[in-house]
Amino acid sequence: MMRVPGVIGCGKMAYALLKGISKNDVKFMDGILVNDVDVARRSLFQQEFSVTPVEQNELVKSSRLVILAVKPQQVRSVLASTREFWTSDHLLISVAAGITTATLENEIGIHLPVVRVMPNTPCLVGEGVLAISGGRHASATDVQLVEKMFNSLGKTLVVDEKYMDAVTAVSGSGPAYIFLVVESLINAALQVGLDANMARNLVLNTISGSISMIEQSGEHPAVLREQVCSPAGTTIAGIRQLEENGIRKAFFQAVEKAYQRSIELGKDK
Repeated sequence: MMRVPGVIGCGKMAYALLKGISKNDVKFMDGILVNDVDVARRSLFQQEFSVTPVEQNELVKSSRLVILAVKPQQVRSVLASTREFWTSDHLLISVAAGITTATLENEIGIHLPVVRVMPNTPCLVGEGVLAISGGRHASATDVQLVEKMFNSLGKTLVVDEKYMDAVTAVSGSGPAYIFLVVESLINAALQVGLDANMARNLVLNTISGSISMIEQSGEHPAVLREQVCSPAGTTIAGIRQLEENGIRKAFFQAVEKAYQRSIELGKDK
């Protein structure tokens, strides 16, 4: 069946998804409907993607494939207000962090095919990571359709839903951790006398080269790190300082906090 696409929620994640899809799947973007309570966001999407803003009820009635991209705290109210318009012929794709497929199914109260997706913002540049889990009533075909939709946005992987909170904490939130590391390293380069352009270029190329080395060598990062650390050299001195300041502990705690928050979002009423 042909599914008319619709998007409820015009926030940053929906923008990243549509930006990525629009570069590679013009057919999907044809006739797409959107809804958001923020007039400015609706206007932005209309200008950028030539979409049609409509009311929530109209979107659900007119669409058969709906991407739910509102904040987790808004999911239940959106589903409650549109409940009567959902059918088992719909496919609901949710990108709301922490909200399980079972919660979405129960809120609607019918045998609704639901697929949960956890994307991240590098979808904007086609380098995202998107974890996908199908609900009880989602068929293998539904999951494959979602994979195909999002393949152009980066790497997709189908996972058991029990891993989704952990995925959220690592790849969903992960870009912000990396941006903070890059920002800190650039600022440190400025501190030792490099100008802003040189600091940015050195840091970005060092990080991208290091990632490529991990991917191409197949070695554990610890092995590659040890290869850089000469006895009594500059690198081991820097590594020692990072360890003394608790870099591992900071990452362990950051991921754990994000993981717990994802679980809490699924429980918030």
